[in-house]
Amino acid sequence: MMDYRRIRVRRYKEIVAVFTKHGFGFLVKQLRPHYSLRRKDGISDAGTTPDNAGTSAGRRLKMALEELGPTFVKLGQILSIRQDILPVDIVEELKKLQESVQPFPFSEVKMLIEAEFNDDLEHIFAEFDEVPVAAASISQVHRARLISGKQVAVKVQRPEIERVIDMDIDILKDMARFLDHHTKYGRIYDFGDMVADFENTIKNELDFTQEGENADTFTLNLSRDEGVTVPKVKWIYTTRRVLTMEYFAGIKISDSVALDLADIDRRKIAERLATSMCNQILRDGFFHADPHPGNIQVMPDGTIIFLDLGMVGRLNESRKRSISNFFMGVAFKDSRMVVNSIFDMDTMTARSNVKNFEKDIDELIEQYLTMPMNEMKIDKLLYKIFRIAFLNHVKTPRELALLSKTMATLQGLLGKLAPDLNALAIAEPIAKKLRYQSFSARKMEGRIKKGLLDYWDLLSEFPAVIQNLLHKAADADFAVQFEMKEMDKLQRRLERISNRMSLSVILLAVSIIIAGALISSGLNASKSSEMYLLNIAVLKTCLASAAIIVLGLVISMIRSRR
Repeated sequence: MMDYRRIRVRRYKEIVAVFTKHGFGFLVKQLRPHYSLRRKDGISDAGTTPDNAGTSAGRRLKMALEELGPTFVKLGQILSIRQDILPVDIVEELKKLQESVQPFPFSEVKMLIEAEFNDDLEHIFAEFDEVPVAAASISQVHRARLISGKQVAVKVQRPEIERVIDMDIDILKDMARFLDHHTKYGRIYDFGDMVADFENTIKNELDFTQEGENADTFTLNLSRDEGVTVPKVKWIYTTRRVLTMEYFAGIKISDSVALDLADIDRRKIAERLATSMCNQILRDGFFHADPHPGNIQVMPDGTIIFLDLGMVGRLNESRKRSISNFFMGVAFKDSRMVVNSIFDMDTMTARSNVKNFEKDIDELIEQYLTMPMNEMKIDKLLYKIFRIAFLNHVKTPRELALLSKTMATLQGLLGKLAPDLNALAIAEPIAKKLRYQSFSARKMEGRIKKGLLDYWDLLSEFPAVIQNLLHKAADADFAVQFEMKEMDKLQRRLERISNRMSLSVILLAVSIIIAGALISSGLNASKSSEMYLLNIAVLKTCLASAAIIVLGLVISMIRSRR
């Protein structure tokens, strides 16, 4: 336990030192929950002067994350989708994080594979290239040949990487708790939930069998699309830390020169890529969430190959419908449809912001969405919508944030392949088609059947619920609690109205008594002096009584208000 604490403290020191070196010491100073830790273990308060002064904040942050290793590189990639939180210049730098690192030695690769399969490497693969074809912070890929002669790509996890990531995630959880409890942003964005989501994402990437299952799902979904596929998994040669898949020697999709030399129509490739991504999002609800150029290859026949399937986005039916409505709202320039599609994702923290949010979206439509569809840029559009959402305290769903990053990356690729092609122009007809298909007889029948089953479940449970209620009603302590929102304010207002009515009635009664006394005194004043004096005494008594009654009523009202 002490060794773990010592290692953890050392890691804290490293994080503080790296962020300080790159000019973010002022942020470290604000994370006061670790102040006692710094005092005990010699972690000095961080400064604010960067070693690379003059470099942009986004560039310095990217360098700091790269220096801190795989956990923080992955964190930077996740943060690159949060255009609602970070400035656009920082987001653009974080998008450049591609995890290009030095490979680890072949001796460690051999040791890990043999430990995973409990056999010698020579008995598993007929050939195995010692030099990797690609290296990242979590794994590296080697080319190999199976005993059957089939060429494969073998992805091998870095040794000890899981232990390092677990420690870094513990540190991030501490920081998230502080941000949630001590900053204004914690009231809008649940940073603890963000870290939990990040932990789930990176843990899935550490489990290569999960990536293999993703590949199988893509294989099934993409079978409906022409000219798009993913490598097939060789499950016999796959474990949690080793993934073996088909090997493809394709052309990097961003290599325009190589595509032209291979006589491949770049516009056709761009249209095929955009159509596939939109189908993955809107039709399948299961999409490649990191389609940067290094993860997409093109074969000589024009077939597109998606690689590195560890990071995926998932959308349930409700989310797919909302996102389809979002794209249709943009296409139809309908701010109400755009706003409602975002509300359908349960994003509002206060319904009072609805009108302001809709008004701001209307203004955005006037300024931006009135331009022709082929001139709209999805990344800029979504960034503006996210900023409006942030200012109106609308929480951006992770799915929409991840989707926006994916579409922005896609638009960047399209810009290199066919500059005049727009992802929104591809998404619009697909969204319309799928929306209209949702009203088909078969799907309507399915929804009706599901609704009938839900009602049947409700009716079958109804007798038991009623019986339980009757049993409780027979108990002596049965009580029904009914609470109205802001009931105390309503009660105070009713008390004030009641007090005013009581005061008015009593003043009216006192006025009638005094008026009667005055009239009586006037009628009897000429009869005798004794009667006159009696009338005066009665009048004084009435006035004194009225004053006491009014004073008592005022005191009672003041006390009741307190």
